[in-house]
Amino acid sequence: MIKGVKEGLLFLLDDECTFEALLQELRHKLEKTHQQLLSGPLIHVHIKLGARDVTDEQKEQLTSIIRAQGNLMIGSIESKSSGGADVNDKEKLKVMTCIVRSGQTVEHDGDLLLIGDVNPGASLLCTGDIYVLGALRGMAHAGTGGREDVIIATSLMRPTQLRIGDVVSRPPEEWATGDASMEFAYLNEGTMQIDKLSQLYRIRQKPIPF
Repeated sequence: MIKGVKEGLLFLLDDECTFEALLQELRHKLEKTHQQLLSGPLIHVHIKLGARDVTDEQKEQLTSIIRAQGNLMIGSIESKSSGGADVNDKEKLKVMTCIVRSGQTVEHDGDLLLIGDVNPGASLLCTGDIYVLGALRGMAHAGTGGREDVIIATSLMRPTQLRIGDVVSRPPEEWATGDASMEFAYLNEGTMQIDKLSQLYRIRQKPIPF
């Protein structure tokens, strides 16, 4: 059953049928409703498995079917047998569409995707990754809880300061590479480095959360 809720869509999955039958019904349901409901803007999906236990492989099969619709993004997966949310904090993605202006601070426990600019004097603070589809001209701090395996990616890298974990970036004037490609900052043996986002696969075996 698919329900519309304040946070997006709620998928209530049968916990008594076989897993193969569940996958087949899910595909059928999405194909049936896609034209009316699932062809618009990005929608968060919250999955409730009931009392069903699923393996990581089965969970990936479920999420792959849902993500294939293009505008659906997994927000959470819950199972009564696991006692609540089954998505780790570091996998929680917050999506924002706005301009973060001077004096404003955005804080999030997880990964952040900002569609908009970050102006000078503004700050982004996240325990996970930071992705800015726009210009980053303020301060961005990824890994505020101490993680060093996170990145800061942006369409235009012009920050006043970058921080990953406890490592602080080089002076701002050194970021002006003149490269029009989307770039990301990461740590390499405790030193902050900058590279084109197309090279992310070299340090990340898993795909970007969104």
